[in-house]
Amino acid sequence: MTRPLPVSRLSLAVALSVLLTDSATLAGGGGPAPAARPAPVRTTAATFRNPVINENFPDPFVLREGKTYHAYATNTANANVPHATSRNLLQWERAGDAMPVLPAWAEGGRTWAPEVARVGKNYVLYFTAQHAESGRQCIGAATATSAAGPFRDPSSKPLVCQLAEGGSIDASPFLDADGKRYLLWKNDGNCCNQATNIYIQPLSSDGLHLTGKATALIQNFELWEGNVIEAPTLYRAGGVYYLLYSGGPFDSTLYSVGYATAKRVTGPYRKAPENPILVSKGAVAGPGHQTVIQDGAGQTWLAYHAWDEARIGDAVGYRSLHLSPITFAGGKVKVAQPSLAPQRAPTP
Repeated sequence: MTRPLPVSRLSLAVALSVLLTDSATLAGGGGPAPAARPAPVRTTAATFRNPVINENFPDPFVLREGKTYHAYATNTANANVPHATSRNLLQWERAGDAMPVLPAWAEGGRTWAPEVARVGKNYVLYFTAQHAESGRQCIGAATATSAAGPFRDPSSKPLVCQLAEGGSIDASPFLDADGKRYLLWKNDGNCCNQATNIYIQPLSSDGLHLTGKATALIQNFELWEGNVIEAPTLYRAGGVYYLLYSGGPFDSTLYSVGYATAKRVTGPYRKAPENPILVSKGAVAGPGHQTVIQDGAGQTWLAYHAWDEARIGDAVGYRSLHLSPITFAGGKVKVAQPSLAPQRAPTP
């Protein structure tokens, strides 16, 4: 049974305005309002306010299938892979646990950063979980016949598990223009005083097996990145490969988003001199772990989590889901900074 997610204050204002108007019509009203009563705030369905999921929904990924958007997140107390659905990217409903049973190689409680790709008639969910044998974080792949799951991974070992490099996390699938599939991820070196790299490796046609060799694309060496880069997202536009990633401590206002570009999928990639491009602003702190999604009109949006600044370091804090318009052109990425003000809404 689904549970509606909280709606924004703006959505409530729209609903109240419509209700008042309808009530006046049914009662035979239509005359001018009393002078002492302020006119209702005029809003339209073409605007919205962040966050669009105002509860804990960290490390989000959004997949569009038909007219439905599916969002997945890092585990909560009630789900290994929290799942929510929407028709417009703005109003979301909880849809249960997309992967209620973990594979034999994994232990519960640390199932992170799920991402889903459609492969033929099936769906493949790439996820991070704790490797029971080593205690490190490693990557698995689970399948389902629906984007809603339930996803199952029958394998006896992880898909990617770089134990010598601290483990492996944040898997992200990419389908190139020529039909070849790839998997990107990050070695978890910051767990144990090692460098962190973003890797890419070809995938088999069913998306369940790695082929060829892994290639390291970028490493943390810039000041704003600190001791970690993570959460790779690869997007291709105009013959350019844009590699988005997050850097800095995730539980602080320093967490941000940057990007690098290349002419080939395996690089070499060059980091943008203007990095980071999405940073904390006002009451929105630590924006990151991003994903790119297109709305019904083909506009690209960046979906990411962010903290309420007052909750940073607070045990009861959470990372909510935000949206910002983003464009890719001429080797440059432009994204609107985090905002809680009304802004133009996506097209369903």
